[in-house]
Order: sequence, then C-alpha cells, then structure tokens
Amino acid sequence: MMETPTQTAEHIESMTDFLVSHYSDLLRNIALSSDPKLHYPLFLEFAELVDENPHLARLVYSNPEHYLRLFDDSAILAHKIALEHMKKFDNKIGIEKRFIHVRINTSGSPLERSPDTFPSIGRIRVKHRGILLMLKGTVIRSGAVKMYEGERMYRCRKCKHMFPLFPELESIKTIVKPPFCPSQRSKSCDGTNFDPVDDTVTRHDYQEIKIQENTQVLGVGVIPRSILVVLKDDLVDNVKAGDDVVVSGILTSKWSHDLKDVRCDLEPMVIANHVRRTNELKSEIDISDELIEKFKNFWSHLKDTPLKGRNAILRGICPQVVGLFTVKLAVALTLIGGVQHVDASGTKVRGESHLLLIGDPGTGKSQFLKFAAKLSNRAVITTGLGSTSAGLTVTAVKDGGEWMLEAGALVLADGGLCCIDEFDSMREHDRATIHEAMEQQSISVAKAGLVTTLSTKTIVFGATNPKGQYDPDQSLSVNTALSGPLLSRFDIVLVLLDTKNPEWDKVVSSHILAEVQIEESTCVDDLTMIWPLPMLQRYIQFVKGNFRPVLSKEAEEIISSYYRLQRRSSTHNAARTTVRMLESLIRLAQAHARLMFRNEVTRLDAITAILCIESSMTISAIVDSMGNALHSNFSEEPDQEYAKQETLILEKLRGDDIY
Repeated sequence: MMETPTQTAEHIESMTDFLVSHYSDLLRNIALSSDPKLHYPLFLEFAELVDENPHLARLVYSNPEHYLRLFDDSAILAHKIALEHMKKFDNKIGIEKRFIHVRINTSGSPLERSPDTFPSIGRIRVKHRGILLMLKGTVIRSGAVKMYEGERMYRCRKCKHMFPLFPELESIKTIVKPPFCPSQRSKSCDGTNFDPVDDTVTRHDYQEIKIQENTQVLGVGVIPRSILVVLKDDLVDNVKAGDDVVVSGILTSKWSHDLKDVRCDLEPMVIANHVRRTNELKSEIDISDELIEKFKNFWSHLKDTPLKGRNAILRGICPQVVGLFTVKLAVALTLIGGVQHVDASGTKVRGESHLLLIGDPGTGKSQFLKFAAKLSNRAVITTGLGSTSAGLTVTAVKDGGEWMLEAGALVLADGGLCCIDEFDSMREHDRATIHEAMEQQSISVAKAGLVTTLSTKTIVFGATNPKGQYDPDQSLSVNTALSGPLLSRFDIVLVLLDTKNPEWDKVVSSHILAEVQIEESTCVDDLTMIWPLPMLQRYIQFVKGNFRPVLSKEAEEIISSYYRLQRRSSTHNAARTTVRMLESLIRLAQAHARLMFRNEVTRLDAITAILCIESSMTISAIVDSMGNALHSNFSEEPDQEYAKQETLILEKLRGDDIY
C-alpha cells in the first residue's frame, strides 16, 4: 500500500525527532568530522526504537527497503538540526555531510528471539523476503571492493517533475524507468519520456561476501549452507575471511551469472544494513555471578590441597576414557593457553599452545580430539587424508570472472581450535603449509594475483600413529616421519604406547564393561567429583578471559635451569630442545596458573610445566619414573605425589649446579 506524501512527511518527522533526542552525541561527532564526501554510519538500537515508537519499529521491520531510505533522509535532517544547535549554543562550526546511513543494531531486540526473523542460513525461505532479517555465520569468502551507480534524478519531459530512481540489484544493478510519470498532482501527468538530470548521480562502494552457517550447530551429515551478502558504503572492508558475523538486512535475490550451457537461476542474497563482528564476543556461553562465586568457593574450600581440586576438574575431561591423567592435563593446559607477549619492537610471542598425540591404534586419541572440540567455543575438525594445503589455509576461487579467496580450516578456526586427525596421512608439502600458521599465527597468500595475510590465531591439536613399531631408542622424527621444524612447534608431544600391562588391562576392561553413567544432577552440585561439560566450558572461558598470570622470580629460575640442563644434555633431542621449548614452558606454566585460579605463576606451576615437557621427552628425560603416558592414572593423594616429584626435579637441577 503506497503512502501519501503527508504520511511520509509525518514518518520522517517522527524519525528525525527520535534521532535528535536519542543520538545527539553521534550526530555531533559526524558534524565535527572533516571529510564531507565520506559515507557516515549512524548506529541505532532497534530495542530502543521498539520501546519509544512501536508503530514505527513495526513499519521498519515489515517494509525495511522503504523505511530505511526514509531513515537515511531523516538522519540528514537531524544532522542539519545538530549543526544549527552547535553553531547557536556551542560556537562550533561543523561541516555539512551529504551521506549518512542509519545502521540498525538488532541485538537484544525481539527480532533476535524469533526463529522467523533470526533463522539459520539453511532455513531461509521465500517467506523471509522483504522483512528485516538477522543471519549468523562465518565469512568464508570476501570479494574485491567495487563501485556502482546508485540513485540518479530523472525529469519528466511533459511536466518537468523530478524524481529519483534507484538501481535494482536483482537485475545486475540496472535502473528501470517507470512506465508513466510518478508525479502525484491533482491532474495526473501521463508522460512516458524521462531524461537524466546532469550531476545528480550518487556512486556507492560495493562488496560481496559469502557467509556460511556454523558447522558446530549442525547435525551429522548436514552440509553447511551459505548465502551471498552485499555490503555497501561504510560497511565495505569491515570483515575478512574467517570472521564470525551477525548480519541484519533485507533478503532479496539476483540473477546468477550468464554462463554458457548453465541455467540462469535466481540466487538468494542479503543486502546488509548492519554487520556485527562477534570474534571479540566469542564467548556466547553465559557465565553468571552465582557461578563465579561457586568457582571461588570451590578453590577456597580446597586451598590446603589445591591439586585435588585440579584433578577434580581434569576428571571431567573425556570421562568415558579411564585414567590417562597426563593426556587430560595436557588437553586442559592446551585449551587454556598462556598469555600473548608483545615486546617493544612489536614482535609477538604466541600465547596459544599446540598438542600432538602419537599413539598406537585404540589408545583414545580421536576421543580426546572430539571432546576438546566440544570444550572449545569455536572448533574445526578435519583429517589429514582429506586435507590439502589449500583446504587447510586458503583457496583462490573464480566467481563470475573474478578471483576471490575462500577460507580454509585454519582460518575458520581463528580464535579457536583446529583438530587434525591422522596427521601422518598428510602429504609432506601440505604439512609444511601449517608451519607459519602455528608459530607466526598468520597465513601469507599469493594466489591468482591476490597477495594478502590472514590471521590464524588458533590452537592446533594433532593426532597421529607412529611409523611402524615405535622404537623408544629413536628420536620422535624417526618414529613419526614428521620433520624437526614441525615437531618443535608443538608445546607437548605425548606418546601413548599400548604395551603389555595386565593391571592396566583389568582397569580398562572393568571400566568399559561397567558402562559408568555420570549423573549430571549430582555433578553440578558437587564439584569435588567430576565436572560436567557445560561447567567445564564456562570455567575454561572464565579463566582465559580474567587471568593474566605473571612469572614469579622462583618460577623463572626453575624454568631457566631446566632449559639449560636440556641444552647441555648429551642425548638431547634437537627437534624438541630449541628456544621454542623455553617459550612452551612459560606458556604451560601460565596455563596451569590459570587452571588453578591464580594470577601468579608459582613453583608448583613451573614444576608441572616441566613434568608435562618430561612426558614428551623420550630420550633426554631427567625423571625416569614418568613411564608411559597411556598408563598414567589419577593419584589418590596428588599433593603428596607432587611433593616427591618436586624434590626429585629440584635435586636433579641442583645436582647439576644449575639451580
């Protein structure tokens, strides 16, 4: 139903009043900006509009194409009012701007709570066309920024009426002239000839991106769907491949590219009004104050036996696998990670740890990979056999005659976890591509004329089988056929050997046959038993975001002494005892301090970091009693057990006159 000019004027007036009363500071900032040719965003909260003017909010929701244009016109009027106010009361002269776009942030509004207005990408249907829609996904492809001709003024030859015409994105951005003159005078004009008015063309920046729904929320066997999103003006170049985004916009469609022997179809497309990156807000897990108090009470209750509390947390990691204390500790420390360090010259030392499990078949490697992916709020799981270098890093694809970059597994896992099973099945040159991603946390690409660098701030969790029968007398490089440079990038490398051990076999068989069921209701109340998965997720998220441990003087000396001892060892493994080992020790000690709910790295954390590194030392271990990581069980008295190990390590360091 078409509006009369009076109704349009009333709506523009109410919109202008709303903007002036609620967003005067933003309008003032725009007025004080220096460049009059730029397109400026004016961010509006939809929840505020719903509370203030429900009727107007309903109109914007039901017919956004028309009312968002009116909102842009209202923003220009509100901007002029702000300019006059500044000149009159503040004695400040602002610069008048021509282009201001209202960007509606729908987070926290009723639209976010309805499946009709916030569907998954795979559930978009024709019924969603023409309303204000919200979509959530990961950017997998971002095109080049282009320019297109926007609105242009036309004049009727008969009555000289001037009116704007907007391009239709559906028909590849062409302007379609109306069949007769749209002037709404008392006496209708039936003119059919129109001339473009000179110097009235508005040009816009334009970029196409593709977003894909999150694979973690999909069921098994469901192919993740993707959709094209058009960014205009101030929205272009705000997101890159690998970013998690929430897009508000209008669903429309466009004709696919006209290719030989290919049927021309209408493809769904969203014209974005607002794009919100959620990379910084990745923790969509709600952590209540009550839960934080519960964590504090848990640690205050166990302040005399802190390792008992730590082991209660570790028992919740992969509870279906009995024992394997060392592996569970390594998984927890890897997921929590250390603190990223940036020195004065701007050089970054990564805070993320990497873990590699080497083991015989049936030792539970894949179980730990899958559980770690559940614990992480962003995870990508892949196998070595089905992964190429392009699939792991970034692919150059041609779309409609233009080259674009499509994100691979490591880029999509930015800020999360990338699990690679069957690591040994990857080809040698494919494995070499992840060297830069693991240490520098970026991927440099030069493909099809596209030269760029993408962020891969990700934890790499690998699992591999040994090459043939594992030989303890040989180095890791020989046993796994993995190169030294790659092995040195893993903070912890654990070897799980399925050796003959009747007592261990009895424990495992009893556990499997008993089919132990963990009652979640009892776990939530009693944290000293086994922590349930939701609690573990919240705990890891909380300690990562709220603790930045600093090394104490004593911890620094212990870590430094152990590193020097390993470098002096005649049997040292060249692939493991590099400077990266020292960085790994610091990261693991910081992660353990976080796990123990502390902001200082103490002697306990330094010794635990050394024990983790010792577990991955097959030749140059200084603690002979570590044994096979597969058979490491939870101790009944962990604090007493630790006291013995601490004495042993400190004696060894002092005996070599290092500590």
